[in-house]
Amino acid sequence: MRRAYAVLGLGTAMFLAAASMTLLPNGTQASSTEATFLVPAADGYGVAECLISNQPCGQVVANTWCEAQGYKQAISFRQIEAEETTGSVQKVSVTASEDRPISITCAN
Repeated sequence: MRRAYAVLGLGTAMFLAAASMTLLPNGTQASSTEATFLVPAADGYGVAECLISNQPCGQVVANTWCEAQGYKQAISFRQIEAEETTGSVQKVSVTASEDRPISITCAN
């Protein structure tokens, strides 16, 4: 009798696990097809070093950033000018050109 209850309990648990898998989303794709992100140059990870200096690792780093945000690939990346930021949250004064944020545009 105990074996029958154990098998029934195991079968029920497996059924519920399989049913819950069908409720999960199919992927982590972002809702829009294109988005632009501003990444601080001094983020501590060295992202700006590859993106600014036109090294071959720039495209790889940009693609990895986009994939981490749920997009397929980076279609462009560049260092933005100080005039392009609005400073709506806090007025930022950037004196050195290497401290300006990096713009990465991602697409699905």
